[in-house]
Amino acid sequence: MAQDAAKAQSKKKTRSWALISGLAAFFFAGVLAYAGYQALVHPDTPLPRAWNPMQPLAVSDPVTPLTGWKLNRAVASFDQCLAALNGFAAVQPQEPLEDTDQCFIRDRVALSGVGDTRLAPLETRCAIALRTAMWERHSLQPAAAEFLGTSVQSIQHIGSYNCRLLRTSAGPSTRMSTHATADAIDITGFGFADGSQVRLIDDWEGTGPKADFLRAARDGACKWFSLTLSPDYNRLHADHFHLQSRGWGLCR
Repeated sequence: MAQDAAKAQSKKKTRSWALISGLAAFFFAGVLAYAGYQALVHPDTPLPRAWNPMQPLAVSDPVTPLTGWKLNRAVASFDQCLAALNGFAAVQPQEPLEDTDQCFIRDRVALSGVGDTRLAPLETRCAIALRTAMWERHSLQPAAAEFLGTSVQSIQHIGSYNCRLLRTSAGPSTRMSTHATADAIDITGFGFADGSQVRLIDDWEGTGPKADFLRAARDGACKWFSLTLSPDYNRLHADHFHLQSRGWGLCR
């Protein structure tokens, strides 16, 4: 009986120590989590803002593994999208446009420039404006410097909002185009600081620095837009990039 009592007492002590150890570990983890949170939100945190998940997207931040997540958060909120564009685009918020139940622009902005690059004024969604700003900063300008030895000065387009059905190689579709909600923009070419021009209809085919630049521009767009179509996709896109803010990730 004495041995049984001793064993029971030993098991009780073991359970008590396990409980105390578990509570201590939980408390320690909580302290670490709180300290980590404070380190992220403290004004003097040593963590660079591009690596800080508590800091919103800034177009000028270097690209990190967090950038795509921050971009998706920003485009999901009109206010956050506008805040991210502040200082990095010539953009003005507009009242929503509601033409029909299928044709409208929510989170509507007037856009005439991104970064150091101008565009012919257009109306589009803030998400397209922000994605275009990220593309210009992190893809177009580096590609222009690498392949052409100059900088992009203008982006040429054929619009964003267009209340129409989707066009396909097989003919008209019964589905509405993403242009009907300004969730896409069509880019036809680029102008550069040295006075040169690159146009998809003229320069996509063949080899050379202009074609290399256009392919780098297309590949860069795939990083910032949810769907990117180029002349490689089909003949309907022989003269432009079709860039969408929503889609299934196709890059061609």
